[in-house]
Amino acid sequence: MSPFLGEVIGTMILTLFGCGVVANVLLEKSKGQNGGWIVITMGWGFAVTFAIYVAGKYSGAHINPAVTIGLAAGGYFSWGLVPLYIAGQMLGAFIGAVLCFLTYKCHWEPTADAGLKLAVFSTGPAIRCTSENFLCEFIGTFFLVFIILGIGANEFTQGLNPLIVGFFIVSIGLSLGGPTGYAINPARDLGPRIAHAILPIPGKGDSDWGYSWIPVVAPICGGVAGALTYKALIG
Repeated sequence: MSPFLGEVIGTMILTLFGCGVVANVLLEKSKGQNGGWIVITMGWGFAVTFAIYVAGKYSGAHINPAVTIGLAAGGYFSWGLVPLYIAGQMLGAFIGAVLCFLTYKCHWEPTADAGLKLAVFSTGPAIRCTSENFLCEFIGTFFLVFIILGIGANEFTQGLNPLIVGFFIVSIGLSLGGPTGYAINPARDLGPRIAHAILPIPGKGDSDWGYSWIPVVAPICGGVAGALTYKALIG
């Protein structure tokens, strides 16, 4: 499997199961309806874990443009591969969102709230405040990249790293996810948001493009800062 295909498949798995757990909790008549925030954070954490298990051998399983750009900025990854990786991540995120839409196809029409439908695909702020929303995504992604580099510096039992990273993603969601829904990944947010705009979802409303730049720009800035800080402090 090529690195490009690894990033496509890894990000597709991440998005299908991540968006899927949100759909399960939010959409009407789903068996998981009202499962709550802990269910969502656990679902995203395991989505990351198994995406890494599948793609890690072939691409390193960045599955996140903020991680790819951050690692390149810190000198841990080649800049020449960045466009290829981001293209794979965006394609995978879009495909995963489409598969989620198809999985829950009978649940879109019974769900009257257009905001809940959008929340399945992309993040949004609990309180809309540009500077604070940006800062929240920046901080979350700063520590995402900083701590992932720290995890990589440790020796674990063979094959345990993806599980450790998955639990770390759960920790981010539980601790820092409340203000914005913790996108911390431009592909995870933008790819499904594009799918939301294109797909024939009954009563879906708009895709909130006015907010969409924050979960793209802030994670990239945070990822770069996290990698550079790690390199400066630890090497």
